[in-house]
Amino acid sequence: MAATERVYGWHAVRAVLERGAERVVMVSVAEQRDDARTRTVLELARRAGLPVERVSLAQLTKLLGEVAHQGVYADVRPLAPWGEDDLLAALARAQSTDSPLTPLVLVLDGVQDPHNLGACLRTADACGALALVVPRDRASQLNATVRKVAAGAAETTPVVAVTNLARSLGLLKEAGLWIVGADAGAAKLAQESDLTGPVALVLGAEGSGLRQLTRQTCDLLVRLPQVGGVESLNVSVAAGMLLYEALRQRIPAN
Repeated sequence: MAATERVYGWHAVRAVLERGAERVVMVSVAEQRDDARTRTVLELARRAGLPVERVSLAQLTKLLGEVAHQGVYADVRPLAPWGEDDLLAALARAQSTDSPLTPLVLVLDGVQDPHNLGACLRTADACGALALVVPRDRASQLNATVRKVAAGAAETTPVVAVTNLARSLGLLKEAGLWIVGADAGAAKLAQESDLTGPVALVLGAEGSGLRQLTRQTCDLLVRLPQVGGVESLNVSVAAGMLLYEALRQRIPAN
């Protein structure tokens, strides 16, 4: 049998059952659970002809650890990961169609907290991002915690792990994207910048921000408006604000 990964949490398990049931090997549900969400998951598994096992909460915790599994998990064959070539091919397809929205990519430069990565992935999906790009080293990768926080977004928005982020940003430039980095010290506000074209939004790690080489690779640096006393925003909050500014600019006014 091919290697599987464990997907836990109601939203994440429901998403994979709805969008990729052919990849699910088994669903496990806490025997104590009998509510609407449980019945929905059980019905989705039944329709797909998947085996379901009932286990105790203690068994789930022993198997998954002290995580917020919500009493459900699934053994799932992972999606084939995207690489640079897949991303570039998707960008080429997106730019050759009559889609009303131009390509948008989110890039995270060394974000290490999986909860932040999951939150960024969820917002990227909501804003129509084509993909989320992360460095392969010294950064959080797609795992069960990220999938749970992303609440199903991992099934629709690919996470692309790259070996050399600066090189990948260069390839995105060659593909026609404008590279826009978020920096609290930037002279220009995000809402003063044109984010309507093909763009990659780049945010740095928690606390340290963009690395110097990443910063030098950007075509433009922008900042988010702040009036309080804190020095910086949480990266998932900043990513959400920047993504929604791009989406705001891209959606025609009614």
